[in-house]
Amino acid sequence: MADWREALSGWLAPFLAGLGHKARRRMCPLYVAGLIGPGDRKSVGPMAERIAPGDYDQLHHFVSDGIWYEAPLERELAIQADRLVGGADAFLIVDDTALPKKGTHSAGVAPQCASAFGKTANCRTMVCLTLARGEVPVMVGLRLFLPESWTSDRDRLERAGVPATHRTALSKPEIALAELDRLIASGVRFRAALTDAGHGMSAPFRQALSARGLGWAVGVPRRQKVHPRAAGRASGMRRPSSPSPPKTCWPMRNGVRSPGARERKGR
Repeated sequence: MADWREALSGWLAPFLAGLGHKARRRMCPLYVAGLIGPGDRKSVGPMAERIAPGDYDQLHHFVSDGIWYEAPLERELAIQADRLVGGADAFLIVDDTALPKKGTHSAGVAPQCASAFGKTANCRTMVCLTLARGEVPVMVGLRLFLPESWTSDRDRLERAGVPATHRTALSKPEIALAELDRLIASGVRFRAALTDAGHGMSAPFRQALSARGLGWAVGVPRRQKVHPRAAGRASGMRRPSSPSPPKTCWPMRNGVRSPGARERKGR
C-alpha cells in the first residue's frame, strides 16, 4: 500500500507545485489516493476514514472550498499527456459526456440530450477532449456546458457560484474549439482531430478545424445535405452554412432513434 502511494506522490509532484498552499499540497495526494484506492464509497467521509483518519475537515475543505488557479495544473496535464501519448500518430478526440443529476440547483443541470443514454435526461453535459495513441487515452480537457436556461438567468448563475468568466453562452463546438486552442498553445502534438456527429454536423466547427490547418475526420447525420464546392457558383444556388440539426441524440443506440424523438424538417 505504501509503495503505490509513494509512486503516486512522485507522479503528482509537478502538479502539486501549482497548488500553492502547503495544506492543499498535502491533501491532494490523499484525495486522489482515496479516489483510485480500495473501497466502494468515494464520498469524503468514508475516504477520510480509510486514508486520513482525523483529517476529515481538511479533506472536506480541500474538495468543497479549496481555491486555486486551474491554468498551471491544466498546462502541466497537457505536458504530461503529450509526453505519454502525444506525437505524429496521436489523435485528439472531441466528445460530450453526460452525468445524470437530480434537482435544478447544481450548475448546468437541465433536461438535455444525454448521448450516453440515447435520450433527453436531467443531467450535466460536459465537452471533453482526449489525447489518444494506440489503445492509451488521456483526457486533457473537460468543460461544463451551460444551457440557455442557465446563461439567460444571471441570478441563477450567481446562486450556483458560476465564475463570471464562464457565464457567456457558448455552444458545445465553441467550447471544444477554445479547449483545442488551449491544448495547441500548450504544445500538445496530434495527427488529426476526431469527433462524432454531435460536433461534426456543425459546418462552422469543421471550417474552424481547417482554418487551423488541422486534419480531421468527423461523423455526420445520415440525412446531412452535401453540395459540391462548385455547385453554388455554377447554378447561382446559395449553399446553406449548415443543415437544421435533428433532435435525435447522438450517437444513437444501435442506429435507432430514442423513443419519442422526432426529427426537425429540413429547410
